[in-house]
Amino acid sequence: MVLLNRIQFAHGAISEAAGELALAGISRPLVITDAGVVAAGLWEMLRSALPAALPLAVFAEVPPNPTEAAVHAAVAAYHSHGADGVLALGGGSPMDLAKAVALLATHDGETLTQYSVIEGGLARITARAAPVVAVPTTSGTGSEVSRGALIVMADGRKLSIGSPHLIPRAAICDPDLTLGLPPRLTAGTGMDALAHGVETLCSPRENPIADAIARDGLRRAWLHLPTAVADGSDHAARHQMMLASVEVALAFQKGLGAVHALSHPLGGLAVSPHHGTLNALLLPHVLRFNAPSIGAVLPVLGEAMGLQDHRAEAIADAIAAMSERIGLPARLSALGVTPADLPPLAAAAMRDHHHLTNPRRTSEVEYLGMLQAAF
Repeated sequence: MVLLNRIQFAHGAISEAAGELALAGISRPLVITDAGVVAAGLWEMLRSALPAALPLAVFAEVPPNPTEAAVHAAVAAYHSHGADGVLALGGGSPMDLAKAVALLATHDGETLTQYSVIEGGLARITARAAPVVAVPTTSGTGSEVSRGALIVMADGRKLSIGSPHLIPRAAICDPDLTLGLPPRLTAGTGMDALAHGVETLCSPRENPIADAIARDGLRRAWLHLPTAVADGSDHAARHQMMLASVEVALAFQKGLGAVHALSHPLGGLAVSPHHGTLNALLLPHVLRFNAPSIGAVLPVLGEAMGLQDHRAEAIADAIAAMSERIGLPARLSALGVTPADLPPLAAAAMRDHHHLTNPRRTSEVEYLGMLQAAF
């Protein structure tokens, strides 16, 4: 297993931004961020770490779930500025949108759908993709070290684009940028990291190195997430959560599973539920379903989480209890999902690429059952 980008990880790592842009060959960056990041003062922190003379432009209109329309708007800003690369600042949404801009600004075609994983897009993405430097401001998605991006396409489907050519050239991971993150967002993004660790370990693909990294990331997330939620100023907890997020994202290239196969189409609904919150809600139900196929993994999960009882039911109950403890909802209905949404979501899960790496073979009817149990 090879690390495919540079990772600057430290309190104060934001000071490395100018150097990493230069190493990536970016002299005219388009900064992609969102209104919340700007309002929190994080863009000003980054701007102060960059040379005053650096010619840059800012696109801050990233929606909570990035859309193809927003990608096109950002691509127009990229070309208008004469940009030669992208600097992504924010959580998963700005970083995912940045990857899509790096792709569409340099490749033929007017739509992103042709580059999605399920449409065979991997083979169409080349080294022409513009360089990206990523600066995460949350701890959960791991987009700063991963090859994928989730975009709500023009037809309403939430699809993944992915390629080694889209991995950011550098990830500047400064836990100080997550200090003061609101409890609900800390909880949702933290459970995203936890779900990544669990699903990576459950993936049937063999990769002992990825498993070792995922196990350590899961241990850190389980131990430190409650503190990070309870006290947004706890430097140690923020450090550990960002490290957990990076670790499990490095490992989840091994493959995820039914949690993500379900949460991706759920994220494309008009109500736009938060991805990490969805993962937290779905994970116990998927673990119970997968139990017959993950017997050898259950002790690994239980040990990483510090549990005495390693049965699937006990682990699922512990995860549900953690979600409740940190203030996340327990039912899809609380997120605006309706009963009529469930059958199309089950059908869409069958088409998601993470369906292929779920440890237990899953049918559309079984996906519908998991959704109904979570409703």
